[in-house]
Amino acid sequence: MADQPEPKALTAPSGGDVTLLIVDDDAPLRNRLGRAMERRGFDVRLAESVEEGVGIARRERPAYAILDLRLSDGNGLDIVAALRDARADARIIMLTGYGNIASAVAAVKAGVLDYLPKPADADAITAALLDHADALPPPPENPMSADRVRWEHIQRVYEQCDRNVSETARRLKMHRRTLQRILAKHAPRD
Repeated sequence: MADQPEPKALTAPSGGDVTLLIVDDDAPLRNRLGRAMERRGFDVRLAESVEEGVGIARRERPAYAILDLRLSDGNGLDIVAALRDARADARIIMLTGYGNIASAVAAVKAGVLDYLPKPADADAITAALLDHADALPPPPENPMSADRVRWEHIQRVYEQCDRNVSETARRLKMHRRTLQRILAKHAPRD
């Protein structure tokens, strides 16, 4: 069996404006995604709130944006309006851990190109930002396992509940002891 070349990662177009605004109140995710997008050739600006994101959108007029739907001080859709006012041709992607049809429709009506569930792969995000043919990106080569997706979701809800096990269990509709056992285990491998 011959060695197959590794697929080339998508990168930002050279010679054009590659400024990218990433707004997410989850600092580890925001920073990890920021580094991944820099490796793909984008000039990244990071923000953790609606207020900070709107400020950067107005001041720097980024060509691309990746926004979280739910932020600690409001809704990522508020940033979409500021981006559209500052730069009508900005390519905007919305990320959310709370996807539903109503918010997806609202995001698309506001001018968002794509609406991706968290956790999203940097290659899928890059493809969505750069794809001008409105086609779905190809499936990832190594998608996250279902166990890993479940683990990530539980961890995110746990952090959003200020690490309160009882509140997290209530929101996830699971028994508190079951949640405690899950939290005591190490994260599954991809």
